[in-house]
Amino acid sequence: MTNKVLLVTGGSRGIGAAAALQAATRGWDVAVNYARDAEAAERVAAGVRAAGRRALTVAADVADEAAVLAMFGRIDRELGRLTGLVNNAGVVDVAARLDQMDVARWRRMFDINVIGSLLCAREAVRRMSTRHGGAGGAIVNLGSAAARLGSPAQYVDYAAAKGAIDTFTLGLAREVAAEGIRVNAVRPGIIDTDIHASGGQPDRVRQLAPLVPMQRAGTADEVAAAIVWLLSDEASYTTGAVLDSTGGR
Repeated sequence: MTNKVLLVTGGSRGIGAAAALQAATRGWDVAVNYARDAEAAERVAAGVRAAGRRALTVAADVADEAAVLAMFGRIDRELGRLTGLVNNAGVVDVAARLDQMDVARWRRMFDINVIGSLLCAREAVRRMSTRHGGAGGAIVNLGSAAARLGSPAQYVDYAAAKGAIDTFTLGLAREVAAEGIRVNAVRPGIIDTDIHASGGQPDRVRQLAPLVPMQRAGTADEVAAAIVWLLSDEASYTTGAVLDSTGGR
């Protein structure tokens, strides 16, 4: 693809920011989506520009259909037709048992982690698919090792949402494989980012690192490398894959 335009949702921090920056070094123009922290998103965009690529920061709650439509419209106008999507935006919550949770928590968990990914993927398919006049493209969803482990007494709701992402990845990959679109997922394990603090467990990485066979947490850059590979032509025959980046856990 001569015009490589990538959207990274939740691109202002952590894995999303690392993916945006690494993608820029591989020739992608990048739209950096964020929910609240415009300053952080602009720092990532500055890094993309420093790599010689175009960058755009776009505020949108991925669970809000109107906001998602407006975001894609702006990307269309300012960067051009999308050819890559990283569905990275996601949330956790405080550790709790199921019998301590309420419906409001579940709705937030699934609205952002699942509905948000579905919405963004739908709009990406409408632009990438040869059925819609597109030139093809690649979608990478962010899953989690929690989908395999279940996260008992921590956040089974998050694990269930990420299980849905695994299934969605496989189904969509098969649905659009003949239309020039590859769909894969990366399933991170214990990664040293601030998402743990947002879930009320700032020491979670330090506490759980000894349980990882590699005896350490992963980094955002290590997960981003897997994402960017799946976006690349080097993965041209890979679709419907879920790649663990867990240190063996």
